[in-house]
Amino acid sequence: MSEKYESLKLCNQLCFPLYACSKEIVKRYKPYLDPIDLTYTQYIAMMVIWEEKEITVKELGEKLFLDSGTLTPVLKKLEQKGYVTRQRSKDDERNLIISLTKEGEKLRDKALEVPKNMGSCICLSPEEANTLYKLLYKLIGKKE
Repeated sequence: MSEKYESLKLCNQLCFPLYACSKEIVKRYKPYLDPIDLTYTQYIAMMVIWEEKEITVKELGEKLFLDSGTLTPVLKKLEQKGYVTRQRSKDDERNLIISLTKEGEKLRDKALEVPKNMGSCICLSPEEANTLYKLLYKLIGKKE
C-alpha cells in the first residue's frame, strides 16, 4: 500500500481498538448480567438510576451518551420488569421522569457482585485501569 493510503490502514486507527475493546467488555459482562436479567445498556441505566433515584430521560441520556430513541425501549423494558416507573413531569410535560421502584432497589443488591466479577476479567493493574479511565474520559470530553 502506498504511503498516500497509510492513514486508511486499520492498524493506524485509534477508533478500531476502542471499538473492539468496547465490544469485548460488553461481551464479558453478559455472564454476570444474565442471572439478574439485564442487558449491558439496562445495567448502565440502572447504575445511574440507583445513584439518582429519580432522573429525567434527558439527564439520563446525557450521563450515558445515549439519545432518547435508544433509551426509550430500554426504559420501557425496565418498567415492565418493575424496576422503574416513567411519568410525565407535572411542571413540564415534555420531561419524562424515571423513578426507582422498591423492586429496582432490591435489584441493586443482586448487582453488587457484577463489578467485582468484572474486575477479575480485566488484565490491567489498578494503576493501568485508572490511567485508561482518565484517558477515555479525556477523549469523550468529560471530567471524571
